[in-house]
Order: sequence, then C-alpha cells, then structure tokens
Amino acid sequence: MVYFIIKRLLQSVFVMLAVALLAFSLFRFVGDPVSQMTGVETSTEDRARLREELGLNDPFVAQFARFAGDMLQGDFGYSYRTRQPVGEMIADRIPATLELGTVALVISLIVGIPAGVYTALRPRGFLTQSILLTTLVGVSIPTFVIGIMLIFLFGVQLGWLPTFGRGGTVQIGNWTSSLFTVDGWRALILPALTLGVYQLTLTMRLVRAEMMEVLRSDYIRFATARGIPYRRLHFKHALANTMIPVITIIGLQFGGVIAFSIVTESVFQWPGMGLLFLESIRFVDIPVMGVYLVVIAFFFVLVNLLVDMLYIAIDPRLRVKEAA
Repeated sequence: MVYFIIKRLLQSVFVMLAVALLAFSLFRFVGDPVSQMTGVETSTEDRARLREELGLNDPFVAQFARFAGDMLQGDFGYSYRTRQPVGEMIADRIPATLELGTVALVISLIVGIPAGVYTALRPRGFLTQSILLTTLVGVSIPTFVIGIMLIFLFGVQLGWLPTFGRGGTVQIGNWTSSLFTVDGWRALILPALTLGVYQLTLTMRLVRAEMMEVLRSDYIRFATARGIPYRRLHFKHALANTMIPVITIIGLQFGGVIAFSIVTESVFQWPGMGLLFLESIRFVDIPVMGVYLVVIAFFFVLVNLLVDMLYIAIDPRLRVKEAA
C-alpha cells in the first residue's frame, strides 16, 4: 500500500506540473493585462514601467519558473485587477464551491443509487420506464436552462426560495459555511438541484447498467440456485460488486462538479470559485485564472488518489495484487 501511494504521489506531481504549464501557456494569449489595468490616459512610459514590474517582459521560461516556484512555496501571486493575494481570494471562495458541489453530489447519490437499483430489479415496470424517460429529459436539457426554470418556478412564481446569493453564513475558524443557517440552506437548494440533476442521471444509469450486468453473472445464478434470499443476494452480493466501477465515476463526478460549477454559479450568482474565474476572464486577470486551473487539477488528482485507495480497500483482488 505504501509503494502504491508513493507511486501515485509521484504521478500526481508530474500531472500538476503539466497542468500548470498548460494553464500558464494558454493564458498568455487571452489578452494584454496592462491594457485592462490602465486607462486611455495612461502614458506609454507608465505602461512600459508596469509591464516591467509585472515581469511580463521576461522570457517565457523565466516567467513559468517563477510561477511554478512561487506556487510550490504557497505564494500564488497577486491579482492584476484587485491587487489582492490570489491565495486569499481563492480561499475565500473555496467554501462556497465545495459546499455547493458536496450537496449536489449527495443529492445525486441519495436519489441516483436507489433509483438505479430499482430500475435494474424491475426493468419492465411502468415506474421504471417513467424514471428512465424523466432522466433522459433531464440529461438532455442544458444546466443553465434547468437553473432558469427552477428560478422561474420556485423563485418568481411561487416565491419560496431565493434566486441569487448565498444567504446567511456562519464563520467557523477560517471556513465560512452556509450549512448552519436556515437562510443558507434556502439559498443552497436551487443551485444544488441544478448542479445535481446531471450527476443524478449519470449515477442512476450507471448503477442500473452495472447492476443488470452483475445479476446476469454466473455466481449470482449459482447463489440463486442455492436458495440465498433475494434481498440478501441483491443488496449484499450484487450491489457490492456493482459499486466498484461506480466509485470511480462518483470520484470523477465530484471533481467535475467542482470544475464545472461555473455555469450554475453564474446563473445563481453564487460566490464561489467559478464566478471568480468568470470575472477573471473578463478582466484578463491571468494570475487568478492560472491558479484556479491548478486548484481544480489538484482536486481531481486528490479525488483520484482517494478513489484508488478506496478500490484497494473494497476489492480483495487488488489487495492481493498490490501485496504481490
């Protein structure tokens, strides 16, 4: 297990360096930050001085080396737009994005896994066909359209829930949470549902497909012939083997939820990292954009590492292979 973790950590280092290089390379062509930071009345000499202060005249290799070296030391630089430390700006937005993504993922799991098991056990039932049709419609509609529909129904027509912002929050150390206030939960429901609909559909269909495949396997037939009760057979043996590939998708889903919450945060004006990234694109704030992508890559790498370790804990065959 120790060798496995060390190997994965070394791979993660190379992945992070590759992502940092890609992000730094791409954002050099999105525009001139000096033009966004200065006005038309700024002289050419002041523009040249500002460019020199920002290090934009240095060679590409020197700029990337400085960028990567500073991040390794925990220094993420300063925003071109606000002059604030980028690390503080990201840290202020991470709680909102993580809470939104976590609640959306929990909703998708609570609804998706039971629905997938039910539709696999009763593939020809009327309720099963209705669920499949509903999920097909849900996965076909873009996320921003779902968000607008929920805002119109529950926010405008019924007036039950707020349509923007994060609501009431509680400060717990350095973490700002909206999970401990009623206003926070009311503001969280609509964006979490919007973000979780696609994940719910993917989870349900994957569980259904894997469950139906496991139920057709030989060892399930032999267990049925031995007279093992169906409830025990379905939920202890079949579902346990179904969850092995599902865990991978769930891990990737969480990374995807964090990475692709940009649209949901924009629709609901949710003060998370995605909204900060959109604002940075608008003002060509290259340090913020680069650090954002590196942080998202770090979440993906961390989640994949945890999923791989969970694989070994669940599947005894992998434990034997790693021990060998």
